Formats: sequence, structure tokens, C-alpha cells
Amino acid sequence: MPHTLADTLAENESVYVNCGHPMCCKSTKLDIQALIERLGPDHGSMHWDLVRLFGCADCKAAGRDRRPVFFTCIPDYEGLNRARNREWKPTFESTKPEA
Repeated sequence: MPHTLADTLAENESVYVNCGHPMCCKSTKLDIQALIERLGPDHGSMHWDLVRLFGCADCKAAGRDRRPVFFTCIPDYEGLNRARNREWKPTFESTKPEA
């Protein structure tokens, strides 16, 4: 599991920030490269490293109380499967015993 923004970018993971207010629940995909340019590549990418940096603009505009945001991290499943199946070759042999 990545711990820095550079690790998150290298793993090609998608990170979403989600509003915790039940009347909103807005979700936005984070631009990891832009975060690296702003915070540096060694900045943490875990919840407690990022939570104080974000607030929901829609809730602020609507006059709602500020609720904590939470994050969703989606691994690069396509890349993981590609790496895992690189050595796999299909066999066309029958596995059924002949009668």
C-alpha cells in the first residue's frame, strides 16, 4: 500500500475525495500530479495526511456545516492483471479423462 504521493502516482492509483455530509456526498477525483507539485512527492497519501487539505465547496456555498471528507483509493486493476497474467499461456489440452 503506497504511503506517499509519489508511490500513489507510480502505482497509477485513482484517489477520490468524498464529502461526508449526507445531503451532499459529492465525489471528486484527485489530480495526484498536481498534489505532488503543490505538496512535494514525499508528502503522505494516507487519510490523515490529506484530510485537513480538503473541504466541500458545494456545502460551504449552501451554508451547510463542515463535515469531514473521506477518501476512496482504487488500485490499477488493469495493470495488476496485466502483470499477473504476463507469464500465463493457455493450454488447449483436455482436462477430462477419456472414457
